[in-house]
Amino acid sequence: MLKDAFEREAVLLAPEATHAANSRGRRQQETESPVRTCFQRDRDRIIHCKSFRRLKMKTQVFIAPDGDHYRTRLTHTLEVMQIARTIARALCLNEDLTEAIALGHDLGHTPFGHAGERALNEIYGSFRHNEQSLRVVDVLEKEGQGLNLTFEVRDGILHHSGGLKNLTLEGELVQLADRMAYVNHDTDDAMRAGLIRAGELPQNAVAVLGATNSKRINAMVLSVIEASQDLCGIRMNQREAQAMDELRNFLFERVYRTPQAIRQEEILKEKLNYAFDHFVSRPELLPPELLRLGDVRRAACDYIAGMSDSYAMKLFAGLGI
Repeated sequence: MLKDAFEREAVLLAPEATHAANSRGRRQQETESPVRTCFQRDRDRIIHCKSFRRLKMKTQVFIAPDGDHYRTRLTHTLEVMQIARTIARALCLNEDLTEAIALGHDLGHTPFGHAGERALNEIYGSFRHNEQSLRVVDVLEKEGQGLNLTFEVRDGILHHSGGLKNLTLEGELVQLADRMAYVNHDTDDAMRAGLIRAGELPQNAVAVLGATNSKRINAMVLSVIEASQDLCGIRMNQREAQAMDELRNFLFERVYRTPQAIRQEEILKEKLNYAFDHFVSRPELLPPELLRLGDVRRAACDYIAGMSDSYAMKLFAGLGI
């Protein structure tokens, strides 16, 4: 039956796609599933892991928002996955691999979004959420056993941000879909929060991409499909790419790095720094399974990075900060 799955991929997928039959495999060899390809199994392992469930209580942009419809890290992940799968199907790339990378790409994200990531980077000395996501699937999940994912999924998770080079087209696709998703939904959430109004959006971006979330996503998706037909790389047409960058720069100015957001980040940094020092000085409070995987500072970093926003807020309250 697995042979049938390989044969379907051989017929349906482009030669440039990553075929499960050609996977570089896992760090620890396993008996193959009789019905699921290795990439299907990776997707399933990610969906069922604890780190994935915690994403529902982690900030995307707005910390403890007053409303039920703001994106969380989980809904962001699902939007990335859906955008990437749509494009993967149109380009005859491997949808299972694409989905697995997308679902796992933010597993290592801190509480409080990128503000928490920057704070932990300063406190610990070197912290990047993409590297932590790989650490989650390699080491931290299943009480230190890790999920034993395939090389291709691990590579896509590690290289999904910061302009890093992916070794598969599916990894490149998730990297671009990640940006497409957050530019669109952060614009939508910022408007819902009253930080920006529709008339304030960059007019060139609106003219090229559209005035609504659905129109912007549709324009970007169609642009990527058109520009990437040759499968020499995953990219967007220059016109839409420039419009997306204009919208992203606008968000940095009006949403991400406002004086209010910077002040909120400074307060969070102080609290996270206090919590980090608290655990380093009292390692008996850290989960034993984390202490077995590294020194006390690494364990404290892993513990804080894995917290949901609500758990971290309860911790702060318990510490009186």
